[in-house]
Amino acid sequence: MHNMTRILLLGKDGQLGWELQRSLAAIGSVTALGRSEADLSQPSTLAALVAKHAPQVIVNAAAYTAVDAAESDAHTAHSVNALAPAALAQCAASSGALLVHYSTDYVFSGDGQVPWIESDATAPLNVYGASKLAGEQAIQASACHHLIFRTSWVYAARGGNFAKTMLRLAQERDTLSVVSDQHGAPTGADWLADMSAHAITQTLHTPSKSGLYHAAASGETSWHGYASFVVQEAHQLGYPIKASTLHPVGSMAFPNPAQRPSNSRLSTQTLRHAFGVQCPPWQHGVARMLAEISP
Repeated sequence: MHNMTRILLLGKDGQLGWELQRSLAAIGSVTALGRSEADLSQPSTLAALVAKHAPQVIVNAAAYTAVDAAESDAHTAHSVNALAPAALAQCAASSGALLVHYSTDYVFSGDGQVPWIESDATAPLNVYGASKLAGEQAIQASACHHLIFRTSWVYAARGGNFAKTMLRLAQERDTLSVVSDQHGAPTGADWLADMSAHAITQTLHTPSKSGLYHAAASGETSWHGYASFVVQEAHQLGYPIKASTLHPVGSMAFPNPAQRPSNSRLSTQTLRHAFGVQCPPWQHGVARMLAEISP
């Protein structure tokens, strides 16, 4: 028992953090902290916190994810998404711990149709993307052992998400308009958490597997395609669906403070090759989530 891997999990109450509490319990002894115990908007407090727990693995599932709010609150977004990971990376570098961190396809420009690979040039379109990129760069510059997983369109059974919003609206309205010019793969937090546990185990054994990886479900869709699948599945599960029409519309139909990338596709070849993991079709996880929350 004494040689069990000590894991410190930050952001335990988020969609991903909640699933990581479950998956990490299979590979070590987990101390899970929420915002009240570990506030990433105060990066200077983190070194003492990490020292107190002396983890062998630090898993950072905390982030400032309010993309539109970040445009007018760049200071907080930068503290949480860039300065806090930098502080954690310094702790990991000095202690020899492995730092696991999550990033986003928003570090890219969103141009074209080709799935992004890890080495593609970054060019974030918004404050959120810029803050996440700065976090990645700080971790890499620290030279600590790390796993950075860029992912996209994350959802979970617990908490709010796009699928649940569509489900609610489809029961209230006859028609829905959904953005059809942004493309990506809805990725389940449960899969991300299981994949992470698998990758952590391998990286502790083989430190050369440290690095940056793209992690997402396979296949691709638009928000309109995603919503259509949700409504169709919900209908089969017996939800009282009212909406008979889902109109595809352009992003300009819903102007937001922050610009969204049109291409959020991520190539997972490097991840699959390095860790021997499967990236299931996005539909599998969404269908399972809908069945889990169904009435």
